Amino acid sequence: MQDGAPSHKVEETQNLIRDNVPEFIEVDISPQRDNGEWPPNSPDLNVMDYSVWSILEAEACSKPHQSIDTLKKSLTKAWNNISQDVIDRAVDDFPKRLKKCIEADGGHFENN
Repeated sequence: MQDGAPSHKVEETQNLIRDNVPEFIEVDISPQRDNGEWPPNSPDLNVMDYSVWSILEAEACSKPHQSIDTLKKSLTKAWNNISQDVIDRAVDDFPKRLKKCIEADGGHFENN
């Protein structure tokens, strides 16, 4: 899931995802358009934001890092330790989260 973050809208990112994600929704990156068909930045609609980043942060950032390289290594190790079951649950939860966001008319919701 992409949002309107500048790094998501650059041509290289668009090409990479278009070539690798069958149901990718393109965004018009011309200066006249802002977000195309994408929703605004919403952590509720991004599996990485609502599920995975908190795990990575807890595991990889519990201690300060002395360099970008050590942070990258720590993040890679934390990523490799996330079980497939955790990823599957986050992905399976997506349709319910999407429905709740639609019902909230684009607002954020709290997990219950």
